Amino acid sequence: MGWVVVAYGLSLVCLPALATDGQFLVLKPGDLRADIRENAEWIAQNVPLFECPDRQMQQIYYFRWGVFRKHIEETPDGFIITEFTPKVGWSGKHNSISCAAGHHIYEGRWIREPRYIDEYSIFWFRKGGEPRRYSFWAADALWARYLVDRNRALVTDLLPDLVKNYEAWEESRLDPNGLFWQIDDRDGMEYSIGGSGHRPTINSYMYGDAVAIANIAELAGKHDLTETYRAKAARIIIAEVNQRMPRTLGDDEAQFFKTLPRGENARLVDVREEVGFVPWYFNLPDPGYEAAWKQIMDPEGFYAPFGPTTAERRHSRFMFKHSHDCLWNGPSWPYATTQTLVAMANLLNNYEQNVISQKDYMTILGNYARSQYKNGKPWIAEDLDGLTGRWIVDKPRSVDYNHSGFCDLVITGAVGLRPRPDNRIEVNPLVPEGMWDYFCLDGVQYHDHTITVLYDRTGERYGKGAGLRLFADGREIAAAERLGHRLAVNLPSDGPSEETSGGWRKSEDNPVLGGKLGTCFDVSVLKEDGTFRMWFSWRPKKSIALVESADGVHWGEPVVSLGPDESTGWEDDVNRPVVLKHAGRYRMWSTGQAKGLLEEGSGLGQ
Repeated sequence: MGWVVVAYGLSLVCLPALATDGQFLVLKPGDLRADIRENAEWIAQNVPLFECPDRQMQQIYYFRWGVFRKHIEETPDGFIITEFTPKVGWSGKHNSISCAAGHHIYEGRWIREPRYIDEYSIFWFRKGGEPRRYSFWAADALWARYLVDRNRALVTDLLPDLVKNYEAWEESRLDPNGLFWQIDDRDGMEYSIGGSGHRPTINSYMYGDAVAIANIAELAGKHDLTETYRAKAARIIIAEVNQRMPRTLGDDEAQFFKTLPRGENARLVDVREEVGFVPWYFNLPDPGYEAAWKQIMDPEGFYAPFGPTTAERRHSRFMFKHSHDCLWNGPSWPYATTQTLVAMANLLNNYEQNVISQKDYMTILGNYARSQYKNGKPWIAEDLDGLTGRWIVDKPRSVDYNHSGFCDLVITGAVGLRPRPDNRIEVNPLVPEGMWDYFCLDGVQYHDHTITVLYDRTGERYGKGAGLRLFADGREIAAAERLGHRLAVNLPSDGPSEETSGGWRKSEDNPVLGGKLGTCFDVSVLKEDGTFRMWFSWRPKKSIALVESADGVHWGEPVVSLGPDESTGWEDDVNRPVVLKHAGRYRMWSTGQAKGLLEEGSGLGQ
């Protein structure tokens, strides 16, 4: 560290330690060679490194980044992210499909190269994409990406397109009862038990998009538009959820969000389906609906060792026979598992409830990781049997199927980095105390800073101290002794550019000394046995004072170390100390001032 003295208070600036391999503080790509294999260079350049003692969780994290990379396609219309690697007949331009685009953007927001998601986002609205061929929470996904990179220019430029997209959904899918409807196939969920109608999916997506458009409009200074879309969101959450859904989409008896078929005198379907958890993906429900989550860990509900399942297992039509290969009547689909885990993390972070726990989240995430194997090797296809782990739709087109997310769930859920729009960073790991002895997420690009989050039970694995620790640009900015504590602190300010300050950043706690003490300047610091000792010029006392600190930021009360001595004729004021320790003794050089004279002196101390 280095300290700089200013005229009216002492301030601290820190030169961050150089991160290993340019981006990483703790982890090294070379140590992860077994997991990153042929993707090593791309991973080191583009995504955060992750380590934990759960071998499958770590292996699937890197496997899924490798899968994502295979689906980054450069086209004449810029980069896009595909769902299938071979061309399929139901895709659009450049083999694009909007169904999983929300997952692509949530996952891709952690990639350092911005062009992939920038150009993919523009493609949907200006380069021939078809954003309404399937359900797609477009505005919400772009806002989620903004929370990570804070690229204001992109989301505000796309704002008119997002508004037109929302209005088109209203024109084609909004019924007079105030609810949106969708065909289950167009939700990407063919042959479900509940079928088509006013589904929890499309209503949640439209709520999420309305909230996101309102937020983006606020960024753009379009306050009338902000109010319009806040009102649209409010109509969904107030009219449809609090008033209508208890009688329609929300089932009091079943305590679950269900599909309501279209038409007069329609009744809620008699099945709970995994889509009933989607409202929490967007923090849509008011408090009071959390009982729905009892079903996630119930073996008669959705729990399965390779699940969750897409329909409750107790239903008579669970896994009914049909000739179509893509069924949503009970198999475990990674697409839906991703939605459920995002929703589950939101419930644990944003709601007061005692229905599910952090351990439950990690159990479902662990089951999801374990499901992504075939013959002992990492594998992802379309859907699988949640009870046995056998892949059901596993055709040549299905290999490396990019229809879901995983890495974002590790980053925002297990590790707990919760993106937000302000200059604060929030970390709330869902790993419960005692489950893992260590974990580290390293090299995260977030709000123009490089972030490291680590937990080390003993402090021996990473050498950064025991407990949960948060670093920005190589400098620790927050810590907690144990898991179970939410860290929320301001990010370091940008400060002077590297061209003028060599990379030094001012401490957020400046000034570290001054204020009521009056003018403090010209500092000399030594560190001994874990204690900082700082001598400084104390103008109101015409003296040199000593203060001590354990961390270089918080200092004790000053004690005059060398005061004025008018008898010498040149020390009416003393200041500008320089202190060294040699052969067990301190030596100080200082300046004396009297009647316009400046004289230098020295002395020895014990």
